[in-house]
Amino acid sequence: MTAPHIGNTGMNSDDAESRQIWVEGFVVRDPSPRPSNFRSERSLEDDLLADEVVGISGVDTRAITLVLREAGVMRGGIFSGADATLPDDEQLARVLAGPEMTGQSLADRVSVADERVVAATGEQLGTLAVLDLGIKESTVRELAARGFEVHILPASSTFEQILATRPVALFYSNGPGDPAASDAQVGVLQEALRHGLPFFGICFGNQLLGRALGFDTYKLKYGHRGINQPVLNKARGRVEITAQNHGFAVQAPLEGTVDSPAGFGLVEVSHFSLNDQVVEGLRALDIPAFSVQYHPEAAAGPRDANYLFDDFRALVVKHLNDTKGGL
Repeated sequence: MTAPHIGNTGMNSDDAESRQIWVEGFVVRDPSPRPSNFRSERSLEDDLLADEVVGISGVDTRAITLVLREAGVMRGGIFSGADATLPDDEQLARVLAGPEMTGQSLADRVSVADERVVAATGEQLGTLAVLDLGIKESTVRELAARGFEVHILPASSTFEQILATRPVALFYSNGPGDPAASDAQVGVLQEALRHGLPFFGICFGNQLLGRALGFDTYKLKYGHRGINQPVLNKARGRVEITAQNHGFAVQAPLEGTVDSPAGFGLVEVSHFSLNDQVVEGLRALDIPAFSVQYHPEAAAGPRDANYLFDDFRALVVKHLNDTKGGL
């Protein structure tokens, strides 16, 4: 974490976005010795201990960030106890023996084990099948507020299992891992697109839509992290400040339209990063599917992109009207 003080406001159950803290290590400069907030129920350290996450403090995290910006993302290790006394070369050897992010399929590790259903809180529209690749609770609430009965499914779900929910649409969530190592989820999405099921994907879901449409993905030298990433919405002609956390991206032309290499008609890049011109959104023109590379649920972060949930509802309503409710 590059902010110097971490843990000042403590932790509470209402703000939890996932079942646990998923990081394997946590590095800070100056952890707060005690939280100070009227909503705090426990300290950050309490949650790190409960989830068995190793942490280290007293580190110049901004200096590390400057190194990563020049050298690119790399592996690291936190050594404690007897391991902290190992020679530097042995510690380095252990780090280098660890897996790189490239080629790793990680969604199954963070996904639900069984189907979970969340009732619609808005005007009911129908069942939404959600492939949980690492979904945040705020995303579920935003979808339920648009009238979807949200069926959250394991990342390993087949297309037949998705159809069993009788969905009006399909949603792929954010999540960790290399999209190039997620062939099963790409194959399921291609089946859904061929059946005409409306689709919305965010973050990892954007990368998987890119692959399903036939585009390549690649690893960024260093990822997009934080709640102040500027993105140009090409259709609306405006800049949106977005929350992002990803290390891979879709390779597609930023201007004009292109035929989907996988045979799904015309596709355009709908959004791109103003920092480095990385693809930040895709829109299919001949099938009801679109995606973005960031977090429109605004937890945490700005609310500039929250309209995307309304756009998704409008897409599904149009599709239902056009097909009279059939696939």
